[in-house]
Amino acid sequence: MLKQRVITAMVLLPIALAGFFWLEGAAFALFIGAVVVLGAWEWARLAGLETQPLRCAYAAVVALALLLCWWLPAGAHGLLFISLAWWLYATVLVLTYPDSARAWQASWRRLLIGLVVLVPAWQGLMLLKAAPGGNLLILEVMMLVWLADIFAYFSGRAFGKRKLAPAVSPGKSWEGLYGGLAAALVATLVLGLVRGWGLGDLLQALIGAACVVLISVVGDLTESMFKRQAGLKDSSQLLPGHGGVLDRIDSLTAAVPLFALLLWWAGWGVQ
Repeated sequence: MLKQRVITAMVLLPIALAGFFWLEGAAFALFIGAVVVLGAWEWARLAGLETQPLRCAYAAVVALALLLCWWLPAGAHGLLFISLAWWLYATVLVLTYPDSARAWQASWRRLLIGLVVLVPAWQGLMLLKAAPGGNLLILEVMMLVWLADIFAYFSGRAFGKRKLAPAVSPGKSWEGLYGGLAAALVATLVLGLVRGWGLGDLLQALIGAACVVLISVVGDLTESMFKRQAGLKDSSQLLPGHGGVLDRIDSLTAAVPLFALLLWWAGWGVQ
């Protein structure tokens, strides 16, 4: 399994880096769109669509939604607000699972939720890419989420006692969350000091980083909740040794739209 994970990572990492940081404009939109459409194909299974024609049809609907967003960029910020509302609601659903399943277990509701999860994530990346220093902004949000995830894992292993959401993901603990959050805040503080940010900007960045990390955890737990309800361990086997596309981007689907929205609110380059 480890060998398989390493080989897959070695193949995918250069492709991902090239797509994120070398492509521009429509090429970047198509690259990210392809990832999102694959995620939609997986989400269709979480929503109860078992046959390939139905899963492909749902992926096509998501692709059309992305195309509509490309044609109508004026609606971008509205999508980010919809995303924020969803992830706040998802927090409640995760914390009250399995009772909350009654609110979303109908297949059509899960399909609708998939749109709200995936489309704003694409839109958020498009806004970040178009901002000054867009590549760096994308790298920063990814590093923030990955750093928090790595330190949460080790903190949870070392100190974890109180379960964060035992009905959804028994392996996650409050201590792991605190460790991941602390690491992200320290990294943000160091970045701010290196860049010479003033006190006001530094406080904004620390608060924003905390919000992004916390919502990324909700993104991770939300996908786990849907997988648990569907009786699935992984969203698919598209990535040998790593599960599916959704398993790799679940945290980012929540973190990216909020990151873009916070930068826009703060007037930090996102238009």
